[in-house]
Amino acid sequence: MMKLVRLFMAALLLVAATACGGSNQKKERALNAQNGKTLVVFFSHAGENYAVGNVKVGNTKVVANYISEITGADQFEIVCVKDYDMPYKPLCDLAKKEQQQGELPGFKGEVKNLDQYATVFIGGPVWWGTYPQVMFTFLEKYKKQLNDKTIVPFTTHEGSGLGNCVSDLKKILPKAQVKGEFSLYGHEVRESKARVQKWLQGLGYK
Repeated sequence: MMKLVRLFMAALLLVAATACGGSNQKKERALNAQNGKTLVVFFSHAGENYAVGNVKVGNTKVVANYISEITGADQFEIVCVKDYDMPYKPLCDLAKKEQQQGELPGFKGEVKNLDQYATVFIGGPVWWGTYPQVMFTFLEKYKKQLNDKTIVPFTTHEGSGLGNCVSDLKKILPKAQVKGEFSLYGHEVRESKARVQKWLQGLGYK
């Protein structure tokens, strides 16, 4: 009889231990999910763009929206305080002047609770071989917080590919893991959701 009681008590303890372990595992998974959040930071230019004409939604924003839709990532759009609403040629000239002078134009808003994100996608068009200068304003402001994260660069372009964007990111964020880069022709973005999804699957997103 005593042997049966001991076996019964042992079984109860095992069930209790398993229940506690399951609860801890759920908490751990929840913490991992919270710590593993993803953010998409991007600059995009609507209006007159090379090869696509006047568009209401900029090429890079289209890609950023795909990323958020597929991964559930949050977004922060870098909006310059300067007015870039102008024809393509004057905008190119302005972008070149900003780069030559090392200008860092201001942007609107701020990212709150950046520490909650483990992975940050950083995307923009390629202007004169790299990201637009306003994106470097963002990077300079948040480089301390970004340096311990996984950084995934992406670009839209009409022949420049990634330009110097990856190497420039590595210079500013030497301690970050900069990897998984991706580029897409601007005139192809509106028909390329499947390509973006395939890229993201390669990075481990389902």
